Amino acid sequence: MDEGDFTKARSMLFPRNVLVGHGVIEQVPQVCKDFNLSGTALIISGDKTMRAAGEPVHEGLKRKGYHVHSIDTSEATDDNLAKVESVAKEVKASFLLGIGGGSKIDLAKMAAKDLGVEFLSIPTSASHDGIASGRASIRNKSIPVSMDAKVPLGVIADTSVIVKAPYRLLAAGCADVISNATALMDWEFARRLRNEEFSRSAWALANYTAQTMIENADLIRPNLEESVWIAIRPIIISGISMSVAGSSRPTSGAEHMFSHSLDIIAPGKALHGEQCGVGCIMMMYLHGGDWQRIRTALAKIGAPTSAKELGMSREQILEALVTAHKIRKDRFTILGTLGLTYEAAEKVAEITKVI
Repeated sequence: MDEGDFTKARSMLFPRNVLVGHGVIEQVPQVCKDFNLSGTALIISGDKTMRAAGEPVHEGLKRKGYHVHSIDTSEATDDNLAKVESVAKEVKASFLLGIGGGSKIDLAKMAAKDLGVEFLSIPTSASHDGIASGRASIRNKSIPVSMDAKVPLGVIADTSVIVKAPYRLLAAGCADVISNATALMDWEFARRLRNEEFSRSAWALANYTAQTMIENADLIRPNLEESVWIAIRPIIISGISMSVAGSSRPTSGAEHMFSHSLDIIAPGKALHGEQCGVGCIMMMYLHGGDWQRIRTALAKIGAPTSAKELGMSREQILEALVTAHKIRKDRFTILGTLGLTYEAAEKVAEITKVI
């Protein structure tokens, strides 16, 4: 090879500061100062999350001399994104703070990208691994679309705040990370069959998070801040693995396609992570892996393992299974390009005790 022939390049963007632990929300103003953020801050939050964490952050920033505005929003939709961006322009926000669950952080990271400003991720719950990632799920009509977004400049995850959120949210976040187990198998499958670009570093990070969550399933319990401490680090690192890969590949495979199918078939019935966990059980069976281990870990944590626990019918699960391969035609998985027949879907769901 002649000098200069090698042309491969990749940009990997990571949060510059990740604070995790008891009471760290009090350090938000100082983090802003450390990053030389100045001018006007816009807090993107909801009614409950504003009371839980937004108000102390608002007051703390004001004491440090910042001009602070806030917007009360709800789901991560195109309409709400437009409202956030409109308010940000109106108040001339120089940086954003996403304070809340996944939807508030997704709105903040997408608005930050569109507006060309920085943002901080301040989760009040941990329902999925998007806390530290550069991906956002924005709902277009009834269909959630995964998009490239802004990687947070910093992540401040206060375990004393997150433990007060409904435990179901934390269990869903754990299930989302456990589902990396089949996403990674799909990625390897695509590498072997389609010569898809592959990152061993991203694979190792995502695999570490899934295995750590499975191995510590006994320790994750409601109303225990220590459980949040155990779970939140793999959840954050799972998001970082996407930055290393340059895509959502290490954390999203056929189990996520199954979840997105359910979003269309039965919107609002279950949480994203819950659906991914159930999907992981079935996709692990299709891969010939230890699906019982996945099911046991989810059950220990208190995440759903069946259609009934998801609040779904037998037919909804089967319809999602046979249509999942259509969700992302650019992503090769164990479902292939033709998907499952109804009979095959019924077999996998019955054997794994999902239906």
